Amino acid sequence: MADLKITGLHKYYGSMHAVRGIDLEIPAGEFTVLVGQSGCGKSTLLRTIAGLEDISSGTIEIAGEVVNDLAPRDRDIAMVFQNYALYPYMRVYDNIAFGLRARKTPKQEIEEKVQRAARMLAIDHLLDRYPRQLSGGQLQRVAIGRAVVRNARLYLFDEPLSNLDAQLRDEMRGEIKRLHQELDKTMIYVTHDQIEAMTMADRIVLLRDGRIEQAGSPLDLYERPATKYVAGFLGSPSMNFIPAQLVSQDNGLAVRLSDGALLSLPADRGNRFSRHRDREVTLGVRPEHISRAADDALRPGVVCHEVTIDLVQPTGSRTYATFLLGGVETVAELKAHDVSAPNETVKLALDMNRVVLIDPASEEVL
Repeated sequence: MADLKITGLHKYYGSMHAVRGIDLEIPAGEFTVLVGQSGCGKSTLLRTIAGLEDISSGTIEIAGEVVNDLAPRDRDIAMVFQNYALYPYMRVYDNIAFGLRARKTPKQEIEEKVQRAARMLAIDHLLDRYPRQLSGGQLQRVAIGRAVVRNARLYLFDEPLSNLDAQLRDEMRGEIKRLHQELDKTMIYVTHDQIEAMTMADRIVLLRDGRIEQAGSPLDLYERPATKYVAGFLGSPSMNFIPAQLVSQDNGLAVRLSDGALLSLPADRGNRFSRHRDREVTLGVRPEHISRAADDALRPGVVCHEVTIDLVQPTGSRTYATFLLGGVETVAELKAHDVSAPNETVKLALDMNRVVLIDPASEEVL
């Protein structure tokens, strides 16, 4: 049985249609990430699950029970908010124990649960401090600890790391993922950060304008995007999109760019796209699928193209190189010393086994 089942969910704020017919099932124990740009409806969807927002139509079921009319406290959920929502006049111990005391949990059980959660989150030495005495990462751990002691059926996280600096976000991503493995509970996590989504999720639900654009495992969405939006959203740097035409070449197909360059498709992909011959397409290629061409023979499906580098951005282990491909600024993720300076002319290898072709009209991947 699914821990959460959403059917035909709509949410209006006056004339604004924030959530548009969401159908979603989340099985027990799954870590699901709702991701998308600001305003896509992900936080609204989470708040309707929590009961903090009334739905306009549809049903929400938790463990087989329709909870549309249940108050938040009766839904067996625990929620971690973006702003921590801690009581500043209470010690860490009392903040974590607050929900348990409100439910009249026996004192000994409260002690055991608070101590266990504090050890799990490495804040057991902070239990006598007040929130004003804690760092951002410690505050977030306290907020998570308060949720963990609930032993709820669903754990909801509403962009909990957005107030932290980059290093703390990295640390806390690992902590939350480890926590999920230890608790083996269903967790639903909202973020606008595709790196968080990719690294943490068992399944990603990518939202756009209040609808599900695509749902699946992180690698499914990354390697087999259904639309241009999905392809461009996941990945950093994002996928390059270049206008092109699908044309015949010898016994197969090639992609012809606006500058006349022909990029041959491997035979298996040529067969797949044969019915789209002579159509305008958008070529999508990820930066990591472009490399410095080696002197030895290229692998099947890899084509060479000479370019002039416009911009070089070293990151230490890798270098991002920008150049024009078919008249469009394109980024390649190269090895650290593959290119040294702008205006350098280099031969690059494009892995045509990994590119996607997109219908420019519908923006669906062919």
